[in-house]
Amino acid sequence: MIKQFTLLCYGVIVCLVSVAQNQKTDSLFRQLATVRQDTSKVLILANLCSSYRLNNMDSSLLYGYKALDLANEIHFIRGKAIANGALGLVLREKGDLALALEFMLKALNISKENNLNAEVANNIRRIGLVYIDLQDYPKAKSYIQQALKMNETIGNKRKEVSESMDLGYIYEKMNQLDSALYFEQKAYRDIEIIRDLAAQLFLNLGNIDAKKGNNGAALEHYFLGIKEGLNNNDFSIMASLYTSIATIYKEMHLTDSSIYYALKGIKYGQLASNKQGILLSSNLLSELYESTDPKAALKYYKIGAAVKDSMFGAGNIQIIQTLVSRENNRQKEAEAAKIAYQNRQRQYSLIGGLIAILIIASILYLNNRQKQKSNNILENTLSNLKSTQSQLIQSEKMASLGELTAGIAHEIQNPLNFVNNFSEVSKELIEEVKSERSKVNGERDEKLEVELLNDISQNLEKIHYHGQRADAIVKGMMQHSQSSSGKKEPTNINALCDEYLRLAYHGFRAKDKEFNADLKTDFDGTIGNINIIPQDIGRVLLNLYNNAFYAASLPSPEKI
Repeated sequence: MIKQFTLLCYGVIVCLVSVAQNQKTDSLFRQLATVRQDTSKVLILANLCSSYRLNNMDSSLLYGYKALDLANEIHFIRGKAIANGALGLVLREKGDLALALEFMLKALNISKENNLNAEVANNIRRIGLVYIDLQDYPKAKSYIQQALKMNETIGNKRKEVSESMDLGYIYEKMNQLDSALYFEQKAYRDIEIIRDLAAQLFLNLGNIDAKKGNNGAALEHYFLGIKEGLNNNDFSIMASLYTSIATIYKEMHLTDSSIYYALKGIKYGQLASNKQGILLSSNLLSELYESTDPKAALKYYKIGAAVKDSMFGAGNIQIIQTLVSRENNRQKEAEAAKIAYQNRQRQYSLIGGLIAILIIASILYLNNRQKQKSNNILENTLSNLKSTQSQLIQSEKMASLGELTAGIAHEIQNPLNFVNNFSEVSKELIEEVKSERSKVNGERDEKLEVELLNDISQNLEKIHYHGQRADAIVKGMMQHSQSSSGKKEPTNINALCDEYLRLAYHGFRAKDKEFNADLKTDFDGTIGNINIIPQDIGRVLLNLYNNAFYAASLPSPEKI
């Protein structure tokens, strides 16, 4: 009865899968028929390989090899890496671990040589999965941890979650159950990211519960896994789930239930061509039938033995060992080449350094012989530089002074006009006095003479006053052009401000004849003299006034 029911379920499952598989792959086939670029065709074929991997191994391999052939034909490097990696994963699911490892190593080497970091991480993880199947859990953990670290750097969250789940599985097989539970719970928190892998996650959680002796929780997780496996048509994982359920029932001495689920496990294993699932289920059935049906027990024992030999036979193990040894040698050679290259670089650097030292030593030797001569040249050069520096500073000051020339000329011209005019008038007055004094006493007008002399005296005072004005302007100009002593001296700050205000104004007027400004000052008469460096403060005032006049000369916004 159980056997008939199992066959009926098998037929229903095949029909359901056919519908679901068509829905998933129809889109890829439509893309394949319409896409023009060969590189895109490679990627679609590789995707079909992955889509069929869990429930139709023959179709999966067909599209994987097609992808690889096309990638080789068009020399599509990334396509080669992806196709080799996909085929390696399919062959691993099929149980051909030696060939799977060969494809994975080829994909890894192509990815490394071409800096395809995402594919490097993918193939490192896949190699880790092969070592899980070989039950070499320490080595498997090393590969999975490398992949996890790379995907954390790349930022591929889905891969990170998958690798956390893988680490949980490895720790469970190593009986480190707390670590196993930690990584599986970490993956469970992001279960929506790996919904298509949820069945594997529930299988791992159930295995941890079973090892802890919590059969009820284990069964609950296994049945949740079956629900997810059916949703995703993942026959491979369902084979493992049903076998795990059968194992729990065997421990509970529920033989009929154990046989029922073990048979489902072997059927799903056969549907998926999953040798690992077939092996586990057949071994379990052999044990279950041993006491009740020796013939059936022998049948399943032979099935298990044949699968085991195909997976772990001496020939396969030897091939795997050869591949691993070859890869280790390749890595050692690459490392040796890297070290040799680094050593050559160090030698070149050392030789270059020695040459540089010899050149420097030669230069120092020559320099030492001509040290005295060089020192003399240096002293002369420094002297010339100082002289040039002084000239440049003076030139800068004279350039500033040149800008004031027009204003200074205007300022000097005013008192000079007075001096000239009063000198002319005084000369005429003197002539009048002489003329008057040449007359005889009776004709001389002494009163007129006194008035003329008084006028001459007043003119001389005015000449003296305006001469002092001109002298002050000249002194200010000379003071501005002189080098600053850098020493402070008592200075009438009000007079300094007023002087530079007028010089700046007339200088600006010389450049812009239309510019006019009212100069209104309000100095503090009580401030007296203060200790400053007049030349430096004068330049500061001059810049401030020039900026102010420039701002005042700009047109108002209304006129723009």
